[in-house]
Amino acid sequence: MFRSPIKHCRDCGSPVTYRLPDDGDTKERAICSQCQTVHYENPLNVVGTIPYLGERVLLCKRNIEPRWGKWTLPAGFMELGETTQQGAARETDEEAGATFEMEPLFSVLSVPRVGQVHLFFRARLLSDQFAPGHETLEARLFAEDQIPWDEIAFRTVRETLLRFFADRRAGTFSVHTVDID
Repeated sequence: MFRSPIKHCRDCGSPVTYRLPDDGDTKERAICSQCQTVHYENPLNVVGTIPYLGERVLLCKRNIEPRWGKWTLPAGFMELGETTQQGAARETDEEAGATFEMEPLFSVLSVPRVGQVHLFFRARLLSDQFAPGHETLEARLFAEDQIPWDEIAFRTVRETLLRFFADRRAGTFSVHTVDID
């Protein structure tokens, strides 16, 4: 579900109307009725990691909605002023309290239905000790055959985990791009 439409100008507070801009743009935009500022609505970035130690990956049991009590990779919305890697590292620290070394980008998943793009980086864990934050009920390592597949919170996490284990079995990691309808 997309965010609710813009109703007021972020610059002057006047009402906006949705129409085609005068510059030849082909998509309706929120345009201020007073100052004519064009407001663009863009997807949100969700950034996270696939923390692994040997043959196991770290999953976090959610202590927040949506999907309270379900398992996920540590991830969340990217903040202004941070890079994708910085955001993924921050989320991993906040949700899992893990010590890790960041590795390359692993998956980019587009979820147009909710206006999001998810980016996951591989992260090699340096310890099996975790200090989960308030958003996490439990942080635990799982071997592939132990993953609680029916309890995974989000399809983006499921798709990323499936590709991670397939690449690990193949002995080579690549970057995966996935569109989720």
